[in-house]
Amino acid sequence: MEPSAAFDSPQALADALTGTAYLADEGLATVTWLAHRLERPLLLEGEPGTGKTALAEALAQLQGVPLIRLQCYEGIEASQALYDWDFPRQILHLRAVETAAAANRDGHSVGSSEDLEAELFDERFLQARPVLRALQEAPCVLLVDEVDRADDEFEAFLLEVLSTWAVTIPELGTVRARTPPLVVLTSNRTRELHDALKRRCLYHWIEHPGLERELAIVRARLPEVAETLAREVVEVVQQLRADEGMVKPPGVAETLDWARALAALGHSRLDPEVAAATMGAAVKYREDAERVRVALDRILTR
Repeated sequence: MEPSAAFDSPQALADALTGTAYLADEGLATVTWLAHRLERPLLLEGEPGTGKTALAEALAQLQGVPLIRLQCYEGIEASQALYDWDFPRQILHLRAVETAAAANRDGHSVGSSEDLEAELFDERFLQARPVLRALQEAPCVLLVDEVDRADDEFEAFLLEVLSTWAVTIPELGTVRARTPPLVVLTSNRTRELHDALKRRCLYHWIEHPGLERELAIVRARLPEVAETLAREVVEVVQQLRADEGMVKPPGVAETLDWARALAALGHSRLDPEVAAATMGAAVKYREDAERVRVALDRILTR
């Protein structure tokens, strides 16, 4: 089921995403709907924890298709995203052929080197990595996560694949997607991506949500959390984000983690002592923890 076919408008897609507990605003729903309708990759940038990865997961769930994830990191190479050959199995096959030939079992012979090479580079020895899998298994959602961690050469490789929806394997030929996968690229903007890649994509910056939207997200994702507790957690997180001195303000993911932790401990309200004991779910830097400890009494005892 494709969003462009099943949903006649961005609002219809947003409503359907709500059923997966993902709340998309009008801008995000529109660009996502267009990405599938126009068969264009979707590039999402924003602070960590704002729901970039979660959108790809929600889209795969909504469509009932596989989610194939490529986690980028410094030094990643095209082969780690595309394919590799199963070298140990190739060696075992080669030894089996040599053993059979030596024993002349059933008149078997090794044959020409060309025949043997063709056997060794048969598709059964091919290990498909995420990009190749996405082309083979489409329709699917291909999540290229934290693409800003990769280098320029890897960006160029991605650009070529996203332009043609095909890759060439010298030993086997060209693999082309019958249906282009829905590609979602995420970036935390640790570096600027090249214009060529951005031009190939539809772009959207995901902001931290406002108080009411974030509260709605917590209620949708964590219905077991008491309403009072959910509101108090969201209010505290919103104020922490407003503190420009924080190294890394908490994202929505941290809000959810904090509310989940408090509920697991049986709390229905948030007070300074409880907040200080559990804030490791929301704050990940020592410098921020010190600032939050000072601020908690002021925030929660107004």
